[in-house]
Amino acid sequence: MRRMLGAGALLVVLGSNAGMRAEDKKPPTTLRGVLMEQLRTTHDQEDWFVPASLAVAGLTADQAKWSPGPGQHSVGQLAYHLWFWDTQSLARFKGEKPPAFNGNNDETFNDFTPAQWDDLVKKLNQVLTNWETAVEQADDQKLAENASLVAHVGAHNAYHIGQILYVRKLEGVWDPGKGVK
Repeated sequence: MRRMLGAGALLVVLGSNAGMRAEDKKPPTTLRGVLMEQLRTTHDQEDWFVPASLAVAGLTADQAKWSPGPGQHSVGQLAYHLWFWDTQSLARFKGEKPPAFNGNNDETFNDFTPAQWDDLVKKLNQVLTNWETAVEQADDQKLAENASLVAHVGAHNAYHIGQILYVRKLEGVWDPGKGVK
C-alpha cells in the first residue's frame, strides 16, 4: 500500500510539472481577453497547439505545394485559404467591404501558386496581426456584436493549422521538436 501511495504521489508531482506552463498562466476574464487569446494562440503564441507562424515556417515553395494526393490540399493551399477568409472576415469586422468573392470556396484553396509562397507567409502573418490590432482597438459594443465572428475565425484557423501540420508530417518536413510529435 505504501509503495502504491508513493507511486501515486510521484504521478501527481510529475503531472503538475507537466502542466505548469498552462496552469501558471492566468486565463483571461474578459471577452476581449478571451478573443485576444484565441487570436494570439492561432497566430504566434505557442500554447495548447502550434500557431500558424510556426506551422508555415521554414518551408520552401516546393514543399508548400506538395499534396498527399488527388483532392488533398497542400500546405500552401491551406495557408492561402486561411489568409483569404481571415482577410474577408476582418473587412466585415471593421465595417469595410470585403474583397470580391464569387462564392466558390474551392478557389480559396486553388488560387495558391508556389511563386507566391514567400509573400503569402508574410500576408498571412500580417492579416493575423491586423486581427489582433482590430480586436484590441474595438470598443466593447463592437466586440460583443462580433464575438461569434472572432471566435469562429480562431476556431477556423486552429482547424486548418492542424491540417497544415498533418500535411507537413505526411510530407516528412515537420520537426516534432516544435510541438507535435
